[in-house]
Amino acid sequence: MSFDGVFTHLMVTELNNQLINGRVNKIHQPYENEVVFVIRSQGKNHKLLLSAHPTYARVQCTTMTYQNPDTPPNFLMMLRKYLEGAILSSIEQIDNDRVIHFHFTRRDELGDLQSLVLIVELMGRHSTILLMNKETGKIVDTIKHIGHSQNTYRTLLPGAEYIAPPKQSTLNPFTAAHTKVFEILSTVDQWHAKALQQHFQGLGKDTADELVLRITTNPNDKLRQWTDFFDEIRHQPQPSYIESNGKEFFTPIPYRSLMTTDSQHTAFDSLSTLLDHYYHDKAERDRVKQQGGELLKKIENELKRNQTKLQKRQQTLSDSENAEAFRQKGELLTTFMAQVPRGAQSVTLDNYYEDNQPLTIALDPALTPNQNAQKYFQRYQKLKNAVKLIHQQIAETKEEIAYLESVLAQLEIASPTDLATIREELIAQGYVKNRSKQRKKTTPSQPERYLSSDGIEMLVGKNNLQNDQLTLKTARKTDIWLHTKDIPGSHVIIRSDDPSEETLLEAAELAAYFSKYRQSAQVPVDYVQVKHIRKPNGAKPGFVIYENQKTLYVTPNESILQLRQ
Repeated sequence: MSFDGVFTHLMVTELNNQLINGRVNKIHQPYENEVVFVIRSQGKNHKLLLSAHPTYARVQCTTMTYQNPDTPPNFLMMLRKYLEGAILSSIEQIDNDRVIHFHFTRRDELGDLQSLVLIVELMGRHSTILLMNKETGKIVDTIKHIGHSQNTYRTLLPGAEYIAPPKQSTLNPFTAAHTKVFEILSTVDQWHAKALQQHFQGLGKDTADELVLRITTNPNDKLRQWTDFFDEIRHQPQPSYIESNGKEFFTPIPYRSLMTTDSQHTAFDSLSTLLDHYYHDKAERDRVKQQGGELLKKIENELKRNQTKLQKRQQTLSDSENAEAFRQKGELLTTFMAQVPRGAQSVTLDNYYEDNQPLTIALDPALTPNQNAQKYFQRYQKLKNAVKLIHQQIAETKEEIAYLESVLAQLEIASPTDLATIREELIAQGYVKNRSKQRKKTTPSQPERYLSSDGIEMLVGKNNLQNDQLTLKTARKTDIWLHTKDIPGSHVIIRSDDPSEETLLEAAELAAYFSKYRQSAQVPVDYVQVKHIRKPNGAKPGFVIYENQKTLYVTPNESILQLRQ
């Protein structure tokens, strides 16, 4: 389901129950299009997330953690100036549109009461957040500056008069009179989502499909089906996460139109916790892609370069197998020098290395017979010398490729807070330049902690520095270490020398989930006691070798994350 007008209506009701008369304690802008308000209400702090993301625009309370940038953006500084310490007096939805007004009151420098409205417009790529002075109707500032050249209908700039988005002529389904609703439902010829969307405001396709299903199932009782639906979502909400036909949906109640024989349904206590579940991985991946795009591109380029280098070195090794043939040709030319004509492009000689079988040898017409022989000896010597180094060079390149693949796998599973540690690692390894000489020192991130069904602690490294710290320093020699077999992924430690089979399988699932093959089935995971692991001198971060291991085969599932503490 999209964050349509119906869902917005219910979210506004939920937020009003949680936040009204709360005081703004802190404001953060962790990402370009998202603002987080910490509001003290009803004896506890609530984190209110306002997102103008072009794909994931929404409003909700959240429990997610965010990492704030070193330098606060200008929009955030303005919000702090005007809204820190303010009281949230009311939250209202404009008609049934995806526009929400947060009304704040505060005392200005002179002690006069000031009314401010924070407006959130959830309109896909046109989503925005802006602060307006209620008395003057002027925009104080906006998270996205839109000039007249970009939008001729309205200007979204500081000091400009706020003009609301164009109003729709459709009816608000929550306030429309039953007689008008009945009249519209009675005149619908073809029942499909667009037929309802043309008449009623704020109906997303999923909501319209649900209403069509209910009405067409009971065509003689259209108005009752309509009113029952809206009564149910208002008075008996059951925030639902539904997986159906390979797609994910969030709805205020279980939608019958989405429930199939193979669908999975999970209920949540509130709309906000539902959205945290639905958007967590999607939004995290998008943020990592935005913030880690530079790292991702750099590592991908390095990986391609090393893969090309490996191909060339393997070709050199293959060519070296022909070195003896070059030596033999040089010897034959030297032995039968008198039989080699000057200026010829080739010569056929008896090869005494192969029972005098005739052998045709290519020649350079511009060279003398002796010079042609010396040229073959030189090629032989070059390849012979190359063989001495090529095996070591191939091993080093393979190690480099394995390391780069491990970093790519970590970027795929990293949260935004992990990116700083990965960047520091790449700076230390020389892949990324340290642009800031006085870089703010960050606290090293810690491995994630999980608790098995038996109550045994399991630790998971999320980057190579964590992996090294976890395996080589944190773990005891008798602890159990797990890692996907020949697949880039996280190190996992079971803090026990004799875990149960259930704990072993859960730890193996964690290792498989936090690996490059998290979407695969039957992922091989090696496990062994830490005492059988060692790190070679000069090896890349995260690289270890081990022996005496055993292997489990597991299918990773996101449900394993429920064990996180």
